[in-house]
Amino acid sequence: MWWRSASFILDKQQAEGASKPPETLSISPPTQSSMADAFQNPNPKISAYYQSRAAHTAVVTSDWLAQAQAAVGFQTDDQLLSETDTKDSASGKPFSVIDEFNNWRKQPDLAEAVAAIRALAAVIRSSQATTMMELEIELKKASDSLKSWDTTSISLTAGCDLFMRYVTRTSALEYEDFKSAKSRLIERAEKFGEISCKARRIIAMLSQDFIFDGCTILVHGFSRVVMEVLRLAAQNKKLFRVFCTEGRPDRTGLRLSNELAKLDVPVKLLIDSAVAYTMDEVDMVLVGADGVVESGGIINMMGTYQIALVAHSMNKPVYVAAESYKFARLYPLDQKDMAPALRPIDFGVPIPSKVEVEKSARDYTPPQYLTLLFTDLGVLSPSVVSDELIQLYL
Repeated sequence: MWWRSASFILDKQQAEGASKPPETLSISPPTQSSMADAFQNPNPKISAYYQSRAAHTAVVTSDWLAQAQAAVGFQTDDQLLSETDTKDSASGKPFSVIDEFNNWRKQPDLAEAVAAIRALAAVIRSSQATTMMELEIELKKASDSLKSWDTTSISLTAGCDLFMRYVTRTSALEYEDFKSAKSRLIERAEKFGEISCKARRIIAMLSQDFIFDGCTILVHGFSRVVMEVLRLAAQNKKLFRVFCTEGRPDRTGLRLSNELAKLDVPVKLLIDSAVAYTMDEVDMVLVGADGVVESGGIINMMGTYQIALVAHSMNKPVYVAAESYKFARLYPLDQKDMAPALRPIDFGVPIPSKVEVEKSARDYTPPQYLTLLFTDLGVLSPSVVSDELIQLYL
């Protein structure tokens, strides 16, 4: 395993005299709007995550958190406590964690799990609980509500579980009064959210050593963290080209190829069935992940498994870029050992009612077909993932 902490990367960037300071991310929640109802899952039979996929998609120990201080803004207890009231002053509506979650989801670059983390932080700020037990019960109910919003989203469930595990470590016995304990909870919640937001940038910096001039990279579908990796490589003036699979049936590969073309990166669009045909021209495969499981394997967009199989048979490295909030306590044994995540499929022609259509949105890639995982915890081998999961949920 090759380990690099968040502070190491950020300190290195500062030491090299970067011309521009790191981008800062606003932590002010968007204003409430009646449009929030539009973000409710319109069809519960189809995964909400995949209905909006074309538009969408830490170790959190105290030591790692301390190392990441340079990347996180600080707020005083009074500021944190006064940010949000139980009722929205503009609308007068009672606080709803789902509405807060939907408001955060309106930000196009914000991952679903991070939106959930932000919403849970707002629950703490708006709570009128008078004891730690009441607050933890209220937070648990909010977390369960978010997870039930889309039970097929692995990152949403993992993000909520990690937030609950990390933030509620604070005990009321450590402080003189409940207000101080609540302030500490809010502080930890906001820092957890900030670290989650910065995960994508840290992954992009860690992965740059693996992208060399003249290389050809095969990507599958659209992943925002993969896009960030390639964008940073282009900004660093690296010379490479990208093969994008079309990503049927939602054609998310078309979106990625368009974004790369805007960066003047040489890109070729492939039909999904041409992966084996073009693999001999490829130097590496780079994919994102919906979830990273305990075995070190990944759950990702349908087609990832067959790409990894072809790459493995031709001795091509397969790299995965995934944020640590996607590390889930799951251990699938085969392709069917997962909750189904369905998505609509349009073949462009009428399909007879007697013809069965496979609508599963994702598949499972076992760890033996993966080379390395680029995460905000460092560059990990698949065999190390289980150790990291133990630390995350310990």
